[in-house]
Amino acid sequence: MTESSKNQAGIRTVAESWEALFRAQVEVMRRISTMEEFGELSIREYDVLFNLRNCPQDRSRMVDLNKHLLISQPSLSRMINRLESRGLVQREVDEGDHRAQSLSLTDAGRELQAKIGRAHMQHLHQLMGQALDESEFLELQRLCQKLRGNLLAD
Repeated sequence: MTESSKNQAGIRTVAESWEALFRAQVEVMRRISTMEEFGELSIREYDVLFNLRNCPQDRSRMVDLNKHLLISQPSLSRMINRLESRGLVQREVDEGDHRAQSLSLTDAGRELQAKIGRAHMQHLHQLMGQALDESEFLELQRLCQKLRGNLLAD
């Protein structure tokens, strides 16, 4: 028996842990969806602005942006059209590939993302801050990053 298989979690433990993680996320997302900051933008629209804000040089090609979102490419294209018509996102020819377009936030998009983000952080703290202590949140963060890193490595 190899060291990795000896320490590997059992199928039941993995399934029950997934269920716990998923149910916690569903409950948090239900609560977040009712927060007042998502009156101007939907959570998914905010997620697009948030991810664009966190891309290198504050820009991304649509295909690369879509890797960070839980929506289909056609849905993202329609959403970008809406965000662009509202003056929150702009398209430019990608300098590295003139066939592709690069997306970035406009000044208005950057300001709205920051405004919603500040309110959102406060509401997340109110919603979840008392559930775990500082070290437990740090452990949760570490475990989630480890899990995600392992999945991305595959």
